[in-house]
Amino acid sequence: MSEVSSYNYPPQSEKFRCGFVAIVGRPNVGKSTLMNHLIGQKISITSKKAQTTRHKVNGIYTDNEAQLIFVDTPGFQTYHRNALNDRLNQNVTEAVAGVDVIVFVIEALRFSDADREVLQQLPAHIPVVLVINKVDKAKAKDPGVLQNFIDEVQQAYKFTQIALVSAKHGLGVAQLVHILKPMLPIGIPLYPEDMVTDKSARFLAMEIVREKLFRYLGEELPYAMNVEVEQFTEEDGLYRIYIAVLVDKESQKGILIGKSGEKLKKISTEARLDMEKLFETKVFLKVWVKVKSGWADDIRFLRELGM
Repeated sequence: MSEVSSYNYPPQSEKFRCGFVAIVGRPNVGKSTLMNHLIGQKISITSKKAQTTRHKVNGIYTDNEAQLIFVDTPGFQTYHRNALNDRLNQNVTEAVAGVDVIVFVIEALRFSDADREVLQQLPAHIPVVLVINKVDKAKAKDPGVLQNFIDEVQQAYKFTQIALVSAKHGLGVAQLVHILKPMLPIGIPLYPEDMVTDKSARFLAMEIVREKLFRYLGEELPYAMNVEVEQFTEEDGLYRIYIAVLVDKESQKGILIGKSGEKLKKISTEARLDMEKLFETKVFLKVWVKVKSGWADDIRFLRELGM
């Protein structure tokens, strides 16, 4: 983890706890949605499609007792192998190496080989809290079914604690924070109490555009594209943001733009509105499409994108 300055609050700092918590799991189990609810603000993108998170995103929760620095990781990819997914998996491994606690997220009533493979990647010396997400659906069935499922998962790993949540509805999130606090080391906070992420506005703008792309395009295209911020300036209370969407083939460009440019216009408009809400200022946003063949297998290019 990078070094940051420390902040001396609250007064009872000798009892204050502060530490890093990695949120891990296979793709599409609700890790980003969980983190957004944990910190009370949307900073990590969400989508029904798997593998939307491509960067480690730090979300910061602070109260009078503790500061929890959550690390939202990409879903560990066990199937589609290319330079991009190898880099994503490396990001997961690096993220969990220096944390104090690991939150391992799975879906209620679903414990797959992919989940087991993620467990095998976790360091044995770091405590792991099992978080079973989407329990609202499971509880609608026979309560005994959920308990049997919990018993089954417990056989796979020596979990320190278990928490039941519905990340989508924010249920059980406060209890999860309560479970995590005592597991952190005593120490002064690393970030100001009103700070919810250490990511820049430039990075968050890029992630917002990626989220809209995942939400409004077909099943295949989002995995062959990425976004990069080409210009980000602030003048007189206005953010001017220019973002390029990278696709692998010329034929994908038309799919993204849509008939008469309507699809790209819808994506751009919704992204701009989200940015204005997040940044609390007016935003001028320009989004266009560029073809960059083979970018997902170009290691050097991935490094330039910060992956």
